[in-house]
Amino acid sequence: MSLTRRDFTRKSAITGAGVALAGSVGALATAPNALAATDIDNDEAESARGGHHGVGYGPLVSDPNGILALPAGFAYKIITYSGRTKLESGEFTPSNHDGTATFEGPRGTTLLVNNHELAGARAQWPHPVPLTEGLVYDPAAAGGCTVVEVRRGGEVAEWVGIAGTATNCAGGSTPWGTWLTCEETEDKAGKNGFTKDHGYVFEVDPEDHRANRDPKPIKALGRYAHEAVVIDPKRGHALLTEDAAGPNGLLYRWTPPEGFRHGRGKLRTLADDAGVLQAFKCFDSGGKFVDDLSRATKIGTVYGVDWVDVPDRDAKQVSTRKQFKDGQITRARKLEGMWWGDGGAYIVSSYAREESPVQHDGQVWFYDPKRRTLTLKVLLGVNPDPAKDGAFDGPDNITVSPYGGLVIAEDGEGVQHLFGATESGRTYPIARNELNIGTEAEPEYSEFTGVTFSPDGKTLFANIQTPGIMLAITGPWKRQKRG
Repeated sequence: MSLTRRDFTRKSAITGAGVALAGSVGALATAPNALAATDIDNDEAESARGGHHGVGYGPLVSDPNGILALPAGFAYKIITYSGRTKLESGEFTPSNHDGTATFEGPRGTTLLVNNHELAGARAQWPHPVPLTEGLVYDPAAAGGCTVVEVRRGGEVAEWVGIAGTATNCAGGSTPWGTWLTCEETEDKAGKNGFTKDHGYVFEVDPEDHRANRDPKPIKALGRYAHEAVVIDPKRGHALLTEDAAGPNGLLYRWTPPEGFRHGRGKLRTLADDAGVLQAFKCFDSGGKFVDDLSRATKIGTVYGVDWVDVPDRDAKQVSTRKQFKDGQITRARKLEGMWWGDGGAYIVSSYAREESPVQHDGQVWFYDPKRRTLTLKVLLGVNPDPAKDGAFDGPDNITVSPYGGLVIAEDGEGVQHLFGATESGRTYPIARNELNIGTEAEPEYSEFTGVTFSPDGKTLFANIQTPGIMLAITGPWKRQKRG
């Protein structure tokens, strides 16, 4: 049943400030430019007293090896490094690490599925995903996924999960223990030498090698510039983000056909037109249509959400986001990472510029499927000096922390961080990328990607996308105060 503007307006009038939510409306709020000077001052004062007792873990300590700055007491280990570490089959680890998830493996191991965001022609990449027999979708494409096994003693093994896909950006884990890898492209057969159409979602099983043979796109989820996906474990819906511009991208919801039961390998059995793919449409508490999520300029803004059918999900002639007229759906720039938690989905819009009604340097929203509402949890104002350490901009991949709040990977301008956001809204640094891939005169630092905790919550995994490094971060994790 859709939530009409009249229903939403009535409920808003009853509750006063907006539709009542599970949890605090203001949770995870941040002021523009994120980390306040008082946070840094408090960190330094507490460190001088011999410890850190406030929000976060204290100031970051530079790495003499020039890779990762961390708070005192924390350490990192390199798990894979493109062009240096090797797969079990002998080839080098592919480059451009992106979306990642962890799974409990056999005999106490941790399994990770790691996307490799390799776009365009295969020949342009020194370290593409190897074309492993039986695991290839399109031999002309460079992307795909590797599966990484971290054993109890620290030993690491890596092998191909899927190959011959393109621009594998984010994705999402499923409640049944698999990974959905998303192609962030709309390239069709013939472009870049491709032999097949791209822009699909594929399922990768981290444990069962046989389940990954003969890759088949899940066409029911649509063909567009996919970014991330989450599965609603109660309703079976899939929520999917689109990272696109001209016009801005959409948030989609796929409803499975009646009688369909999720499980390992079940999605690839679906007909291409199975279920219903829809795009979101938002309206405010006064019943006014919201054309773009950048319109929200206050933490705690709540929008009602309705869903509109996508006419041609396979985008045979026209991109899915271009099949709608103004006023039919809501758009947003750089819809990126998602993570399921707290009974709903946390959804990132990385930034908005001139193409959007209002500019910002990052939003995190929470979609509540029960109430059919979207609530703004984090808002980052435009960072005036991205090269200066301290402020955060350009959130991308995201995960819900077992210690409370969120951990967010930064893909902004200038300095790049992993940072946390507490349940009450304060932000704090966790790591800083110190690997300069530019020059001394003009330094450049790659984005962080694939942020995710190990199943036991003791290790935070994250990637430096370029050149492609997977890192395992350990230390004195603690429950974050509300601040």
